[in-house]
Amino acid sequence: MTTQRKMVSKVSNLTPLELEIMQVLWTDGPGTVADVQPKLAGSLAYTTVQTMLNVLLRKKKVARVQEGRAFRYRAVVSRERAMGSALGDMVRRMFGGSSEALLMAMVDTRQISAEEIARVSQRLAEMEEGAAGTGKDRA
Repeated sequence: MTTQRKMVSKVSNLTPLELEIMQVLWTDGPGTVADVQPKLAGSLAYTTVQTMLNVLLRKKKVARVQEGRAFRYRAVVSRERAMGSALGDMVRRMFGGSSEALLMAMVDTRQISAEEIARVSQRLAEMEEGAAGTGKDRA
């Protein structure tokens, strides 16, 4: 992996605390540091939350607007996009890019049940039917 790719991966993925803050913004919508701080686990200092929101701002994961003396932060990256990025990174790093290997590891470690696999299979079939109806599968 090149140094540039390592830097991109490191910047684009969220740390556990960044993810926790993003979860608040995704769930509750835009908020100030004072809005976000009490919704986080543990007793993080106001300045810590402020610093982390500014890190997320630099990473372009949030945007902010000034309201009086405070800034109101909002997520600019969707939960789905962040999840896709994190999953893609994990599949590349842990499973050599193979989603099948991830799924097999989940089966082998009993992280997924037969019922869950059946629901996933049904969802995939529905998605393929929808894509076929819109011509997305066709060359």
